[in-house]
Amino acid sequence: MRYDTGLRAYTSKRVEEIEHADILVGIPCYNNELTINHVIQMVSHSLFRHYNDLRSVIMIADGGSTDDTREVAKEFQIKPWQEKVVSIYRGPAGKGSAFRSMFEAAKRLKVKACVVVDSDLRSITSDWVKYLLDPILEKGYQFVSPVYSRYKYDATITNNIVYNLTRALYGLRIRQPIGGDFAFAGELAAYYIEQDVWETDVARYGIDVWMTTNAITNNFKICQSNLGVKIHDAKDPAESLGPMFRQVVHTLFVLMEQNEAVWKAVKGSRTVPMFGLQEFLEPEPIQVDLGRLVTEYKTGFRQFKGLYRDIFCPDCFIQLKECAAKAKTKFGMPNNIWVMVLYETAATFHRWTYNRTQLVNLVTPLYLGRVASFINQTRQMTSSQAEELVEEQAQVFEDQKDYLIQLWDKKES
Repeated sequence: MRYDTGLRAYTSKRVEEIEHADILVGIPCYNNELTINHVIQMVSHSLFRHYNDLRSVIMIADGGSTDDTREVAKEFQIKPWQEKVVSIYRGPAGKGSAFRSMFEAAKRLKVKACVVVDSDLRSITSDWVKYLLDPILEKGYQFVSPVYSRYKYDATITNNIVYNLTRALYGLRIRQPIGGDFAFAGELAAYYIEQDVWETDVARYGIDVWMTTNAITNNFKICQSNLGVKIHDAKDPAESLGPMFRQVVHTLFVLMEQNEAVWKAVKGSRTVPMFGLQEFLEPEPIQVDLGRLVTEYKTGFRQFKGLYRDIFCPDCFIQLKECAAKAKTKFGMPNNIWVMVLYETAATFHRWTYNRTQLVNLVTPLYLGRVASFINQTRQMTSSQAEELVEEQAQVFEDQKDYLIQLWDKKES
């Protein structure tokens, strides 16, 4: 079924009644009854404290929660002169469809700025909305990406894949391209809503990196804002990040194909203006199961060894084979091998017109091995010290970009 709008009739009528607003804050949610109250409270407080002279709308875009998320959201009393819309979006299940409904509302309300914050945040403060909105309302930026102080074993997909590829491909050091909490100028929200992606997999997953990449490749004015510590429903990489890895990597590779002419012309990278907090705060630790990560790697290597031999160059395959023989606490995958793995996988994805999902599945155990390697490497480090290693790895991705282009063009012939 094709949806020509992300808004249900009652939501559309509610937006029509509001007519116009300066700010829209969207909160996409699904089964978040335990945290939604706190998020709405912080948003409402911030709007009242910092933007009381502007007309604000708080929009909860729900994915059909089976708990009491919507009821909790409806009952929460926001500050005076603010509007609240609690809706169930239309379209394929996923965060992207929630964004579609919020962008649509933002466009119809002709807002100056739109902010989106995750619904499972435990660390959000009333300053978050200000840090995200001020660069748009006061400095003329059009896209604000978040920066967080995160524990060294949180955000492993960002640290090992998304930051590296975004920086190397498109030349901007956007630290959290899939951060979850963003701000957009009204014209950027209107641009997004016109793109023909809302019936695709982007609507189910990959929306964050799609928005970031489109903001870069269409030359919107971009900055970052440091929001401080991010505490949310954190996940052990060994437990649940396999599906997210597959979804994000698939989206990244599709975007590489769509923007080939752009990224091939980019050399080096540059920093992106930063606002918000000035200091790095040490976040609370999260527990990870190192043994499970290494076991997943070894099992995957044993199962897919023949395919790895076909996909990867001989040097890369030999190194991966050596990794599979290492003990848990000695497990390590060098930066240059991980870069080769991702670049060679991207080139293979480009060459294959079918079995692409299976290809990304094949690489999942290698990603889990890379996370295990990072854990061993940073065991005695603070999160701030571990961040230096993330930057070193990103530089290797940048330095090896010619290798990617060589592989990419070779696969085309």
